[in-house]
Amino acid sequence: MLSTVAAAIFAAATVLTGPAAPVAQAQGCPDIEVIFARGTDDTPGLGRVGDAFVNSLRGKVGGRSVGAYAVNYPASFDFLAAAGGANDASARVQYMMANCPDTRLVLGGFSQGAAVIDIVSAVPFPAVGFNNPLPPNAPDFVSAIAVFGNPTTKLGVPLTASSVWGSRAIDLCTAGDPVCSDGDDIPAHSNYVPSGLANQAAGFVAGLL
Repeated sequence: MLSTVAAAIFAAATVLTGPAAPVAQAQGCPDIEVIFARGTDDTPGLGRVGDAFVNSLRGKVGGRSVGAYAVNYPASFDFLAAAGGANDASARVQYMMANCPDTRLVLGGFSQGAAVIDIVSAVPFPAVGFNNPLPPNAPDFVSAIAVFGNPTTKLGVPLTASSVWGSRAIDLCTAGDPVCSDGDDIPAHSNYVPSGLANQAAGFVAGLL
């Protein structure tokens, strides 16, 4: 099954998202923290979509502080390495739960990074090599999930279908994006920022925070 997801996200390999902005650093415990996984072959950091999403969210939460954590994983063409990203994202969630229990957490990802978040949230299945699952009380700390160009959506299992996370998830796919739909418009996979979908997701998430 994981190989099927890997095949789905291979379409993202030719659609690079450009240089990532530096990861925002928060002092102490922020009011909100976004844990975001970049897409395939993006430079280390949040990636273009993650940066736009976080910047938009900061303008929608009434002055509350918003920190950001960039998931540490290769985001390479070795899609099975996404499990390592899932382990890192889960470790960050658990660190924040233990050390900043009042911080509202938001998970997010673009393309292969969305698959990382799928693995963390066990949608649709745990990946080979994922050995750091979230504890049962994680939903008490994770307020929202926002993913873009999610390959499992193409398989008919978007995060919005999750019995645990569905009501607090937004799973966006641009029209024709071959990574998350049956479309064949490869440039559509690079359209999540100019189309306003990063801003739309920020509005959805802000409404849950």
